[in-house]
Amino acid sequence: MTTIVEYLASYVTSLRFEDLPPEVVHQAKRLIVDSIGCAIGGYSARPAQIARQIAHAITAERSATVIGSLKPSSPDLACFANGVMLRYLDFNDGYTSSESGHPSDSIAAALTAAEVAGANGRELIAAVVIAYEVFCRICDQVDLKPLGFDHVTIGGMASTAAAARLYGLSETQTREAFNLGIAPNIALYQTRIGSVSMWKGCAYANASRNAIFAATLASLGMTGPDPIFEGIGGYFKAVSREPFTLAPFGGGDQPYKIMECSIKRFPLGQYSQTVVEAALELRSKIRDIAEIDEIRVATVRSAIRLMAGDPEKWRPANRETADHSLPYTVAVALRYGTVERQHFDERYLHDPALLELAQRVKVEHSEAAERRAPEAMLCELALATRSGQTFRAEVAYHRGHYKNPMTDGEVENKFRSLCADSLPAERTNELLERLWHLDAATDVGGIIRLTQIGAA
Repeated sequence: MTTIVEYLASYVTSLRFEDLPPEVVHQAKRLIVDSIGCAIGGYSARPAQIARQIAHAITAERSATVIGSLKPSSPDLACFANGVMLRYLDFNDGYTSSESGHPSDSIAAALTAAEVAGANGRELIAAVVIAYEVFCRICDQVDLKPLGFDHVTIGGMASTAAAARLYGLSETQTREAFNLGIAPNIALYQTRIGSVSMWKGCAYANASRNAIFAATLASLGMTGPDPIFEGIGGYFKAVSREPFTLAPFGGGDQPYKIMECSIKRFPLGQYSQTVVEAALELRSKIRDIAEIDEIRVATVRSAIRLMAGDPEKWRPANRETADHSLPYTVAVALRYGTVERQHFDERYLHDPALLELAQRVKVEHSEAAERRAPEAMLCELALATRSGQTFRAEVAYHRGHYKNPMTDGEVENKFRSLCADSLPAERTNELLERLWHLDAATDVGGIIRLTQIGAA
């Protein structure tokens, strides 16, 4: 019998860049552009500052670069700092299936491992595609949240795949990297419910940090618990509670999962993207938000559980809770005609008028949305006025959804907006040029060095 880890390791070590179709290569570049933009945009956030403070205190003979500061650190802590920056704004792409999450978080691990290994752009692209395959294929098989576990438990496996590939591990070493990465790194779903803490933006970064460490251990000959999925104390017993098998990975006649990942138009949770678009569509129907009596949002259970399942989502006390709140983001969209990064600042979070509008939001389950999930994120929104009128809107595919994709120009515009306060325009242009031609790059480290913010 082939174990899950054997199957994973075989794919990680066998996929070649030359096997990737042009559209897959281009999609990988689009998502790398988007993710690096998100990291630069998240540079000044308090959790990112803390992560950098830790990373900057460490020196290593084999070092990696922290995005923005360009300071060297140990590979695992540089990866952690970069991952926190990338994730903080909740603006990087995502995947929705039985389990949902952000495979783009693994790009932090891929960038770090590529720099340490002296990898070229083609090797980085192949590793990113592999990470997306591992994350998405496992998400297709298990819904972790009702079991009490966080999606970063899967994310760590994706980051391990990327790191092992870029470090050039053998198939045997790659198996051990998975064993070493999975056994000690099971994350709890409490991270994303109630009053959400700073750790929300750090959890996947920590999984990637652990993945870099696991791949390094494996490269030196360390072995890990085996079989990590099928064993009597393994993943199937402790986490998923039942065994699963993985569908064939991308390649040959099989599509690549990276093509089913969606870029965010707004800096908030995946399930709110269609909700905000529906709210914006109806905003033009009324003259004044004071006319609104009630806003009814009908969506899938997963969205309700994650973004409207507890009282804190109606009065979010911090950014982390607010960007995962359906009521709050709907209220912002209706009041301001958009949702942008500044709308999660303290002055908005404590605005009585905005919070009062959020109280008018009612969230309910939609069987129609459930039938179309996870392929679509259907939102049915009804806006009732005090005069008795009701306006309705439905959005299934937000702008940026893989079935309603952003153009390359829109991806670039998002990148430029995220870099505007941190990089000079000419450096932003150079960075974009290098990223769009990533498959021709001979040194990934040289691209990372273009992210310098302020004095190094």
